Amino acid sequence: MLNFKHLHYFLAVAKYGGVNRAAERLHLTPQTLSGQLSQFERRVGASLFHREGRRMELSETGKLALSYAEEIFQVSAELEALLRGGPEELATPFRVGIADVVPKSIAHQLLAPVLTLSDPIRLTCREDRLERLLADLAIHRLDMVLADRPMPPGLDVKGHSHLLGECGVAFFTAPDLAARLGTDFPASLNGAPMLIPGEDSALRAPLMRWMERQGLRPRVVAEFDDSALMKAFGQSGAGVFPAPVAMAREIEAHYGVVMLGRTEDMRERFFAISAERRLTHPAVVAVSEAARSGLFRKG
Repeated sequence: MLNFKHLHYFLAVAKYGGVNRAAERLHLTPQTLSGQLSQFERRVGASLFHREGRRMELSETGKLALSYAEEIFQVSAELEALLRGGPEELATPFRVGIADVVPKSIAHQLLAPVLTLSDPIRLTCREDRLERLLADLAIHRLDMVLADRPMPPGLDVKGHSHLLGECGVAFFTAPDLAARLGTDFPASLNGAPMLIPGEDSALRAPLMRWMERQGLRPRVVAEFDDSALMKAFGQSGAGVFPAPVAMAREIEAHYGVVMLGRTEDMRERFFAISAERRLTHPAVVAVSEAARSGLFRKG
């Protein structure tokens, strides 16, 4: 077990940039603090600092330890605040990772019901690349990951993919460009300026295959990791962009674009990835039910 007093001393030295300044803040002698820090380094088996002139700089191991130490003490402070607030203010934490290719609107609609549960939930959302989120899921820093694909094979991560729903793909653009392209979809996409999702998106490869099967040769003018930015460019008339059919009404209303057409030959799929094979966490169950009864409701 780590000595949390040592961890606190390490955090102080990292924060104030040296033993003398940290010792002054902690009301310790520099010799005492230096000895405690040495004990901590022996305990972890690595040097946490190296000297740069008169200043102590974190080693690579120290930087890693610092990120965890900050989170440990932040959680500790939150727990203390919750306990002091009384049982009525206690809320179950629900930490969700959202793959950066998942549209913000989809994530919002799936997660919003969590805040309406009878037992209070404290929702924390973090966006990142899927692989990094799954690494945090493996060490229980996240309770669930929202993604546009199931967990990739070959990862040394214990997790299970739960299909939340799927839908076809629609194509949108600004009204002026839509008028120039005409109504003969999908032939209207031939030669059209096209905005496409980045390589991390699960839609990218099926989109390119679908256009090839249809004999379409649009002009790819830009690609985006951020789907919201892609829609903003589409709104300005820069090109045609694909998006899930389930979002069609919202996209048209929010961005002032029109749908050129849709296809069911491509499917956008969304998954909840959790450490549990059966969904038991009440917030994860709420997300699954929201997908089935709302966003991806059939019929």
